[in-house]
Amino acid sequence: MDQPARVASVLIDKGKFVAIGNIAAPDGAQVIDATGLKMYPGFIDSGTEVGLSEITSLKESVDTGEQGEFTPNLRAIVAVNPESEHFPVVRSNGITSVVTFPGGGKQIVAGLAALLHTDGWTWEQMSLQSAAALDVTWPEKDASKLDAKLEEFFAAAERYRAARPSKRDVAFEAMLPVLEGKIPVAIAAAQEKDILSAIEFCDRHKLRMILVGPRELGKAAAELKARSIPVVLGRTLSLPLHDSDRVDAAYTLPAQAYRAGLKIAFGTFNNQFVRDLPYNAATAVAYGLPYEEALKAITLNPAEIWGVADRVGSISIGKSADFLLTDGDPLETRTQVRQVFVAGVRSSTDSRQTRLYAKYRNRK
Repeated sequence: MDQPARVASVLIDKGKFVAIGNIAAPDGAQVIDATGLKMYPGFIDSGTEVGLSEITSLKESVDTGEQGEFTPNLRAIVAVNPESEHFPVVRSNGITSVVTFPGGGKQIVAGLAALLHTDGWTWEQMSLQSAAALDVTWPEKDASKLDAKLEEFFAAAERYRAARPSKRDVAFEAMLPVLEGKIPVAIAAAQEKDILSAIEFCDRHKLRMILVGPRELGKAAAELKARSIPVVLGRTLSLPLHDSDRVDAAYTLPAQAYRAGLKIAFGTFNNQFVRDLPYNAATAVAYGLPYEEALKAITLNPAEIWGVADRVGSISIGKSADFLLTDGDPLETRTQVRQVFVAGVRSSTDSRQTRLYAKYRNRK
């Protein structure tokens, strides 16, 4: 399972890869000796609340799930806290970018999710895609009533778009790039019937859809494939959706999606599990997903899904120098991430957890 990037050396300038291969260091260049280590592109978690939610039991530290069922004008990026203790924790395991969602599953239309680097002084500096997708949770409870409200909201937004009244509505203004196909709709739907309904809804309103967090696919897989709809899978390390499901239902879902021809990425959807992103991919490998596809699902695939493949997702000339150096296969739990670089800058892998470990390990 050990297939690192096969390069002898890389040259980085102004945060980007400018040369890859057998190259000599220019005069004055800082040289990092990575002898014995393996180099991989930085990992991307496609579903988190990192930077928005700190301590879930302390509401003052949580900036998700705002009041109101329809708040498309809310932007996750401006609420990101660069000093969140979660950033160094996830960086320490090679995760250099995350998509952070504003809704937390508590709203129907929650606002705009953001794709950001996991290191930086400000949210402006960290931002890779400030409006990555409109965060939509497909109604499950009281479905018929909420379905009607969702349909009416989008219909009203379309009427607003057609009329363009002089009196501006901030919610409908935020919907314009979504209706025009410039921003995709990330729809969270777990069950087959809900996924099929969401696909039909997006067809009807001519929306670019990204499916988020499915727990089963069934007949929906063929419909997703026919429309080239990418899929952000949730945690592989989770229990089955239904009591009647096989115990390995979550483990085998990524391989099912891959065999159906779907472009997949992984999201952990809970801050405490973001650092386990590579192990979710590894479990999928053990249950039938090809190793190379598992790596792509946390590197290049999410970059393509979120529209930033020209900037991140692989070790390529011209892209942001986001990478990790490890002493082994990063999908193996025993592997240590020795160094992490975000936009060409070595990031600290020290975190609250490592500090507490050192403190109590040295206790007299």
